[in-house]
Amino acid sequence: MRLSKLKFVLLGALLMTVLAACGGSASQSSSTSTSNGVTTIKVGAVPVPHAEILQYINDHLAAKEGIKIKIVSFNDYVQPNTSLQDGSIDANYFQHVPYMEDFNKQHNMNMVAVTKVHIEPLGVYSHKVKSFSEVSNGAVVAIPNDVTNTGRALKLLADNGLITLKAGVGTSATVHDIANNPKNLQFKELESAQLPRSLDDTTLSVINGNYALQIGLTPSKDALALESAKNNPYANVLAVLKGHENDPAIKKLAQLLNSPEVKQFIINKYHGSVIPAF
Repeated sequence: MRLSKLKFVLLGALLMTVLAACGGSASQSSSTSTSNGVTTIKVGAVPVPHAEILQYINDHLAAKEGIKIKIVSFNDYVQPNTSLQDGSIDANYFQHVPYMEDFNKQHNMNMVAVTKVHIEPLGVYSHKVKSFSEVSNGAVVAIPNDVTNTGRALKLLADNGLITLKAGVGTSATVHDIANNPKNLQFKELESAQLPRSLDDTTLSVINGNYALQIGLTPSKDALALESAKNNPYANVLAVLKGHENDPAIKKLAQLLNSPEVKQFIINKYHGSVIPAF
């Protein structure tokens, strides 16, 4: 009799443990919540232009689709992904696919792109010169330090005749792949968020479009050189963990991000510095 009671108690404890574990896993997998028929989703974004675009959707379009967007702002390119992994946000919107795929490999994540939204052409900026012909021998050039944007920046410099890259390296190039550097440029690799601050200390800085916009630069006017949007593989995407790309609220947000209203908002607000990719 005592043995039976003991078995019953142990079985009950085991069942409670399993239920608690399942409940914990579910709570960490998503921060989505629904109230009065409206589903709130948390989306990580950098402030400009991503959060501005999401705010426009939230203010003008989301309610009609039964969703509400809680925007979680970040000022770097790492936390929006780690926050997605730990379940504190449901999606993020700040990165292009090459960066996402490299981050997946480096951090053992499994993010997928839901939809392309816009392109932010990478630009070369300067507080010291007005043309590349004015760049002196030994000038300091700041470029992004993450793998995909490093190669992207070097390709932009090569396309404008400042350096030559080894054949075939494409956008995976590093500074070690520079074949010819006639002006003996000195490269300084920085986190993307730090590049705008480098302008007073460098001759040239290659800056991501969102960070250029944040400091009041207009890429289409202020850049000495700007990436072409044609056949550009660096469209910024709405990203989620694999398995959530068909969640109803995520699908609705993706549709809104690709809506005619959002396309017109991007065109009107950013005047060619941010380009719709749909």
